[in-house]
Amino acid sequence: MAGPQGDGALVQLSERLTNSAAFGNLFREGMDLVEETAAYLDGDGRTEAKALERSVSLTYATESMRLTTRLMQLASWLLLHRAVKEGEMTLTQANREKTKVKLSAADPGPEDMIAKLPQQLQDLIARSMSLQSRVRRLDTTIHAPPPEHPSIGNPLVPQLNRLKAAFEQ
Repeated sequence: MAGPQGDGALVQLSERLTNSAAFGNLFREGMDLVEETAAYLDGDGRTEAKALERSVSLTYATESMRLTTRLMQLASWLLLHRAVKEGEMTLTQANREKTKVKLSAADPGPEDMIAKLPQQLQDLIARSMSLQSRVRRLDTTIHAPPPEHPSIGNPLVPQLNRLKAAFEQ
């Protein structure tokens, strides 16, 4: 069981992860992907969607909504942890707030349907899933519960007790 000192070490490690260059890169990549997706959906995506067959058009609408939802959840997580990095909130506060963020939100539909979508939307979906996977791994690392350290004790005690019992007979 971790004591106050153990919890402090865990928080320091977690804060170092949040302050790392890897987090900075992940943050920039996530925010760039949000902007790129918004520009696509408001621009070329609209044009491409109008040219789709009716059944594929429904898939386009569904998948673009899922993509937007997924990216908004990821952006929320990234912004929360940037606030930790900037000293605007503690990791403990971020941990409480992150319960509102769903990192498993809006997984894409079947691959055979995704394959019918415009290539640029397919690429955005794939990149968002890759980002989601990396954020999930980082989230697990940052917010992992403190490890339970069972009391090992002296491994010789059971043997000594058996010896003592043997000689007492």
